[in-house]
Amino acid sequence: MRSTLFDIKKLKRDLLEDAKALINVLQQCGEWNSQKDEKLTALIKLLTKTHPKDKVLIFTQFADTVRYLTENLQSSRITNVAGVTGQSKDPTVMTGRFSPVSNGKREQISSSDELRILIATDVLSEGHNLQDCAIIVNWDLPWAIIRLIQRAGRVDRIGQNADKILCYSFLPAEGVERIINLRGRLRKRLQENAEVVGTDEAFFEDDDARVILDLYNEKSGVLDGEEDTEVDLTSEAFQVWKKATDNNPGLKKTIEEMQNVVYSTRVHTPQPVQPEGVLLYMKTTEGNDSLIYVDRDGNSVTQSQLAVLRVAACEESTPAIPRDKQHHELVQKGSELIAEDEKNGGGQLGRPSGARFRTYERLKGYVQEMKGTLFVSEELLKAIDEIYRYPLRQSAIDTLNRQLRSGINNHQLAELVVALRMDDRLCIVTEELEKREPQIICSLGLFNNS
Repeated sequence: MRSTLFDIKKLKRDLLEDAKALINVLQQCGEWNSQKDEKLTALIKLLTKTHPKDKVLIFTQFADTVRYLTENLQSSRITNVAGVTGQSKDPTVMTGRFSPVSNGKREQISSSDELRILIATDVLSEGHNLQDCAIIVNWDLPWAIIRLIQRAGRVDRIGQNADKILCYSFLPAEGVERIINLRGRLRKRLQENAEVVGTDEAFFEDDDARVILDLYNEKSGVLDGEEDTEVDLTSEAFQVWKKATDNNPGLKKTIEEMQNVVYSTRVHTPQPVQPEGVLLYMKTTEGNDSLIYVDRDGNSVTQSQLAVLRVAACEESTPAIPRDKQHHELVQKGSELIAEDEKNGGGQLGRPSGARFRTYERLKGYVQEMKGTLFVSEELLKAIDEIYRYPLRQSAIDTLNRQLRSGINNHQLAELVVALRMDDRLCIVTEELEKREPQIICSLGLFNNS
């Protein structure tokens, strides 16, 4: 951080007082005896009694703690244990030994070389496949709550075969907790960052677990008020798909085998807000999923993607009717409106009201404001550059819209986009986008049969 933000004389005095206080603590405590470490004892019990044969991934904030735990677990006759820190020569060697299947090294790692327990700093919380494991232990809790999600994301990925991901978190003893209120402060932080997660992971099992789950599930009142019709298109579409295919497994195969540009028509009773017309689903040149509803005059009925999806709703048994003579003409008009909107509705970044435009503008201002500080990391700059150059993934659009609506601050927004990028969930990064042609996936006519 900039030195001008500090009173140097006061800082020097405070640092000296802190050093003296720490020396005093060391003198009073004397040499550390790990045999009396109740936290370590609890970990050993977890590894030997609760999960004696399972793979376990242990995260801690500090490299010294990695070494402490590794040495003490090995001295307790727990085998196949290793530690990884930022100073490790090649962390990927250890991840291959710990999770050989997900890293494609099953044939190269013998049973004697395979690790059952891996202890690591957050150097492994990003960019590594560890799906052979389904149990995570948080030895200490990071202040940046997003780190908990990143840690779980190392194992909760495609290729994970376990039904549940178990996350154990160590908390301070009650006496210490009363002094530093870590749990309360972290819970408050969770509430402030309620929408950063966007899922139902639970990291604390106690009387307040339901409150935390409700925060994750948008039931806390954070999102009270008028419904936001733009934030959760992917989630709703997935629920429609899952319900339909669960009830009729054969439907999944039928739909997946359909060719693009497929169309149908059903009876629609015109209303003032839902006139006759066509619903169109199209993938744009930037790879975005777009829905549009155009009336008989070729005008867009609504800008809400979610509203268009809901207008399309009907029962599987709903009969089709003959195609209206205007159908293909309106599909063409709808595709032209989508292309025009993407090209001119905000330039490179899309509409000013869109998640991509708003996120980029806010983070650009944040970087200018925090220039010269530790908050402007290389990873953040890379994320901002990708947002400018490439389209957002639909899941990222939904997540960012939800965050922006819930009042996320710029620092939290920066943390979120960095986490999304590191999990490859931010942008569709490909140089082929310029060559991509728009694709009409399907269309549905809504017309009066009379």
